[in-house]
Amino acid sequence: MDPTVKPLAVARGPYRLHAEVLPGTGTPAVLMHGFPDSTHLYDRLLPHLAGRVPAVRFDFLGWGESDKPRDHPYTVANQVGDLSAVVEAVTEQLGAHRLVLVAHDASGPPAIDWALAHPDRVERLVLLNTYYHWTPALRRPPAIALYSTPLVRTAARAVVRRRPALDRRLYTWQVGRFIRDSSVREPYVARLYAQFPAARPAFWRLNDELLAAVLSRRRRLPELRAFEPPVRVVFGARDRYLNARVAREFADLFPNSELRLLIDAGHFVQVDEPELVADAIAAEQRPLSSA
Repeated sequence: MDPTVKPLAVARGPYRLHAEVLPGTGTPAVLMHGFPDSTHLYDRLLPHLAGRVPAVRFDFLGWGESDKPRDHPYTVANQVGDLSAVVEAVTEQLGAHRLVLVAHDASGPPAIDWALAHPDRVERLVLLNTYYHWTPALRRPPAIALYSTPLVRTAARAVVRRRPALDRRLYTWQVGRFIRDSSVREPYVARLYAQFPAARPAFWRLNDELLAAVLSRRRRLPELRAFEPPVRVVFGARDRYLNARVAREFADLFPNSELRLLIDAGHFVQVDEPELVADAIAAEQRPLSSA
């Protein structure tokens, strides 16, 4: 653990969520990971937030260093509950009422669901290469399509259970494509994969729900159009899956939004361009140039 980062105690019913806080002043930013990763997604970002804002990062239940209860219903709805537990801890331990919510990848649905339910608690919503509802622009990465397509996913999971080396190669290939710089890619992917096998039940369960989750949230589009807190959309433009079209659709959908496309960044935008993403999280709301 970085010596400047302190543990944050978060209980989720009888379970423990792993959470850390980087001290700072002002409105805390809550940083959420997607799949198949963990709080390590923000390792390169935190130094650029140091001394600027309090930054809280946590592992959802079933991921990273959080508890992994057997037979737990790992769903978006339960991730909303995880986020609620973190918010409660931040409120009690840091004395913060309003928050900056930072969502990446699969944390988009729980983050936006929570924000829609508690708009008075949201200082700003920051969307980093994420998704919420089905749109023609949305593309699943090949490994996610493999594990989320009915029938196909059953066979794929059976194969990787028997051949863990194949599982690691698939993970390394897919996640490696999310990181731009070769000098960063190899150690970063290795760090993330070290935590992935234990998180596989949560990963597979969320993939089971993925298609239904994005389709069902189309009915909530009127709520997004009426969402008043500021929304900052910051996407790596080189992401071919959660791509620039998805970013523009988000910016057009929310009434009080800003758009920034980082031309040289990909899906792991906070890994490729940590300084620029930190600026987007910490800066006051102001017009941002788009590209």
